[in-house]
Amino acid sequence: MSDFTLDHRLAGDSLAVLDLDLCTVRLMNDARYPWLLLVPKRAGVTELVDLGADDRLRLIEEIAGASKALKAVSGCDKLNVGALGNMVPQLHVHIVARFVGDAAWPGPVWGSGAAEPYAPDSGRDLAERLAQAIAGANR
Repeated sequence: MSDFTLDHRLAGDSLAVLDLDLCTVRLMNDARYPWLLLVPKRAGVTELVDLGADDRLRLIEEIAGASKALKAVSGCDKLNVGALGNMVPQLHVHIVARFVGDAAWPGPVWGSGAAEPYAPDSGRDLAERLAQAIAGANR
């Protein structure tokens, strides 16, 4: 795990939330959608199948906990969960809180307009609230 490095594009587009047993959790810096990234802290992993069986199970549990927390904090209508990796090959899972009538509804968020960064205080506040909720959901 010590040779894990977060891809610079993921780091640049997001705010740190917390580290779980397997994943580092990040908040995408786009105020239009509360949007988490879970990145397994494993070097060289680009696909789900690159993880060992125990890590795959751990990933699903961490996705579930983060999803539950994001839904509770955001009050969203729907959660979108996906692992694309077309732009950034490092394995990362998106969990996007969606609201009926949001900027991209009902289509996907990818490619829908330009990101609107959080004001510094509001992004940090949301990241902290999510960190508390995720930590509680992953106990």
